[in-house]
Amino acid sequence: MELRQLRYFLALTEECHFGRAAARLHVAQPALSQQIKQLERELGIPLFNRSTRRVEPTEAGRQLTGYARALVAEEERARVHMRELATGHAGRVCVGFIGTATYDVLPQVARTVRAQLPGVTMDLRGELLTPELVEGLKSGTYDLAVVRGAVADADLRITPLRSEPLVAVLPSHHPLAGRPRVALEALADEPFVIHPSQSRSSMYDRVLSACERAGFQPASLVEVGETATLVVFVAAGHGVALVPQSVQSLSLDGVTYVPLAEPESVTLALARRAHRNSPAAEQVASVIEQCVAG
Repeated sequence: MELRQLRYFLALTEECHFGRAAARLHVAQPALSQQIKQLERELGIPLFNRSTRRVEPTEAGRQLTGYARALVAEEERARVHMRELATGHAGRVCVGFIGTATYDVLPQVARTVRAQLPGVTMDLRGELLTPELVEGLKSGTYDLAVVRGAVADADLRITPLRSEPLVAVLPSHHPLAGRPRVALEALADEPFVIHPSQSRSSMYDRVLSACERAGFQPASLVEVGETATLVVFVAAGHGVALVPQSVQSLSLDGVTYVPLAEPESVTLALARRAHRNSPAAEQVASVIEQCVAG
């Protein structure tokens, strides 16, 4: 029993006339008649009562109709799903986000993918470090990763997304919190809350480099793994911090974000494998670029 035979069977069931059914199927009437006879031989039972004027399903034909419709519909669903997979409109995509992109980029990407690619299942993981994301891309844990800083790896393709300024995070009661801008050197005697040095955190190196250009090394460092926790530590009075401007979307009581007098910037980029990317991953990559550009 073939799907083609079932389509012919359903057309004849609905038209009750060989000529009309053949015209609807765009086949010759003898070919349609031959396929129906072959189906009846395979099943071992007549499916139609034939007369010179009309063709009607037998009881077996009526019973077969439900099965035939279900099988044909399932085959069509399979075809649609395969087309969606081929064009990237279906599939599963895992995306990792650097900690500082977790609060503004991740939610926007999630909303946009849900609206534009409803057939794509997203696995979104935030608050990660760039080295962890790079290794995850290469091992297949992640399909895409939003990272900070320059990543040089022949196995990866890097697309710059944006450059954004660093801002100082100060406790709200800090003497400099009310200023429109703050010179970085004015924070030279403050303890700095910073992302951890292990695993070569891009923000750790970026913050210390900015302090060095301002002519000092922080008096002490308080290392915190997650960006949200970092801001909470500042609110609790454990020190000050430098974060990308987008982290301001993480609104917490007790902190003030102040622009730097001498701008320091950090880059955000999209990383993916140089090869072996699924169509769905490429579609989501386009959404990420669209979200950041917008």
